[in-house]
Amino acid sequence: MNSETHKRITALGLLVTIGIVFGDIGTSPLYVMKAVIGAYAKFDANYIIGAVSCVIWTLTLQTTLKYVIIALRADNNGEGGILSLFALLRKLPRRWLYIVAAAGAAALIADGVITPAITVTSAIEGLNVVFGDNVPTLPIVLFIIALLFAAQHLGTGRIGRFFGPFMLVWFAMLAILGICCLPMAWQILRAFNPYYAIHLLWTNPEWFVIVGAIFLCTTGAEALYSDLGHCGRRNITISWCFVKVALILNYMGQGAWLIANTGNESIPVNPFYGIMPQWLIIPGILMATGAAVIASQALISGTFTMFAEAVNLNFWPALRIKYPGAAKGQPYIPVVNTALFVGCVMTVLVFRDSSAMEAAYGLAITVTMLMTTALLTLYLHRHLPLWICAAFAAFFGIIECIFLIGNLSKFAHGGWYTILIACVIALIMTIWFTSTRMRSRYIEYIDTDDKLPIINDIRQDKTIPMFASNVVYFSRSPNPERLESKLLYSIINRHPKRADHYWLIHIEHCDTPHRLEYDISELIPGAMYFVTLYLGFQTDTRINVYLRQIIEDMVSQGKTSIISSYPSLKAHGIAGDFIFIELHRVFSSSSDCKPTDRRLMIWHERLRRLGVSDSTAMGLDTSSVIVETIPLIISNYKPRRISRIAKGTTVSDAVQCNKQKSTSNV
Repeated sequence: MNSETHKRITALGLLVTIGIVFGDIGTSPLYVMKAVIGAYAKFDANYIIGAVSCVIWTLTLQTTLKYVIIALRADNNGEGGILSLFALLRKLPRRWLYIVAAAGAAALIADGVITPAITVTSAIEGLNVVFGDNVPTLPIVLFIIALLFAAQHLGTGRIGRFFGPFMLVWFAMLAILGICCLPMAWQILRAFNPYYAIHLLWTNPEWFVIVGAIFLCTTGAEALYSDLGHCGRRNITISWCFVKVALILNYMGQGAWLIANTGNESIPVNPFYGIMPQWLIIPGILMATGAAVIASQALISGTFTMFAEAVNLNFWPALRIKYPGAAKGQPYIPVVNTALFVGCVMTVLVFRDSSAMEAAYGLAITVTMLMTTALLTLYLHRHLPLWICAAFAAFFGIIECIFLIGNLSKFAHGGWYTILIACVIALIMTIWFTSTRMRSRYIEYIDTDDKLPIINDIRQDKTIPMFASNVVYFSRSPNPERLESKLLYSIINRHPKRADHYWLIHIEHCDTPHRLEYDISELIPGAMYFVTLYLGFQTDTRINVYLRQIIEDMVSQGKTSIISSYPSLKAHGIAGDFIFIELHRVFSSSSDCKPTDRRLMIWHERLRRLGVSDSTAMGLDTSSVIVETIPLIISNYKPRRISRIAKGTTVSDAVQCNKQKSTSNV
């Protein structure tokens, strides 16, 4: 099914949306109320009513108002997420925007590391309710996580085929369980009154701990925004009405059950399983495990998309990106998959149970929400009066700062884990973005008018050995009349490259997600072409495929021929070979630049190892690629001009001058 079908409001579109978008936030009942009662051991009815009221109004204000109603309208040609939002704003004259985007994206990626661990662990720990503490939950959790990541190469489309129906049953189960428990304590209905939420936080001296627990109910809101491109705003909005009702009913049911069992020392650790009848616990655990896998899948797929966007927006070194399915926006990145798997396993081994993971969960995502609020404010300022934007920033900024304070209380107990991951990723993003921008400033461009006749002469000079039938270069210049000096040096001076055709490819990464177009200019008639590829930031980079399609178009129009010029091959109509030249600019130690710039360039070369070569990232056959290393010399200082000794000055005069200088120095 294509993305356009997903975006139409149909029963199938709504079903798919429920399966793809709400996995993370839909599993929050597994651990939210558990964290709430863990934050205050001496809970009573008033505490539970206030806590549930906090959950209801957090889902209303943070998830519904900010994300579903406001953020989903800030789309980049149908795509959402913090990097898509940055793509809309990056042309604004605010140099600090990339730092905000990097911090928010890094925090969301860190959340993707811990989400599979906590959701799967919370689900499997339900076995302790039936079989006691003797169940080896840790190996089971690790086994499920291993299977989950091992299946990622199949693609989200195949894995998520049954997500929609399964999550529909899951949310229906949540709602029914909640409704069945309401008669235990009808006073839980008071939770709809925000007074009880305010009173709880105002009167409780440990309000920040409670806030940190309550925040877990909205951690999937940012992932909801990131999945905008998969399903469309209207499908998400309508589906959220059903999902929100199911979540609130379940939270209220857990609250009513806790009120009815206040003072019961044998109360289960997790009230989610406490509200289930005994016969439903085993099926409930299986359902919870399936929902946890789906929630994990949503975060994993979102992380793949985040890294793909980061590469195209120059936040990360080039990566090998695959698209197992036919649907765009569902990439698979092997190295990221491996890194996420290692991170999830480490999380499980370090924290071992879901209670300990709760301390690490939520702090990083709060940072993402704050960064999204900052970017959304700038976006709204382009369409709304200043006072409305200021009110938006103040209202949600205060709410999220309160959540941040609450989650900071978890820092020493595990919050440091996700913050450490987020800081490392944000630092890499910031260094790579800054250094890439700096390298671009020091690329020298020259006019091609004087060079094109020379290249044409080289092409016709039979004394120069044939280098290849087709030579392909990648150019950073958007203007075919001004090309990099090193590119022209490679063709003319370094080793004259005689060829039948020269192809210069320039890639424009566009703000639109799925754009795939090209434009072509003929620099030398029938011999040299400048091709501009317009690729959206979520478009698969397969340069060899696109170049072949372009050449097929030109051949069909009679504008070129790719038959080899070698007589023996030409007689049989065999196409000529293609050689791709990759110009690798290496920072030169002879550069005369500031110490900070030097360190930045050194780190750029080190961070390059995190990615792959440009040719691999572009999907080229490495056997047909030649890498030419070119020194990148950065100089911030104008060198002194050496002068010749004036005529009439003898050698003895020069020696005397040096003696005088030596004497003066003494």
